[in-house]
Amino acid sequence: MHINESEKLGNNLKKIRTEKGLSQVDIARELCVSRGFVSNIESGKRNPTLSTLTRLATALGVSTNELLK
Repeated sequence: MHINESEKLGNNLKKIRTEKGLSQVDIARELCVSRGFVSNIESGKRNPTLSTLTRLATALGVSTNELLK
């Protein structure tokens, strides 16, 4: 099965977030968005803007490259 870029980002986001012991709510609070928004990114249903991607990476303490690899 071919994984698209949105799913790849979502998988990385979830993996990094859980490794750091953070919940979707923690990330949502940091970014001032809803938990559902974070959930939709993780499930590949939603593509974040470049700005949101940068804010996600900062909240997780990783580079944007780390999120996208």
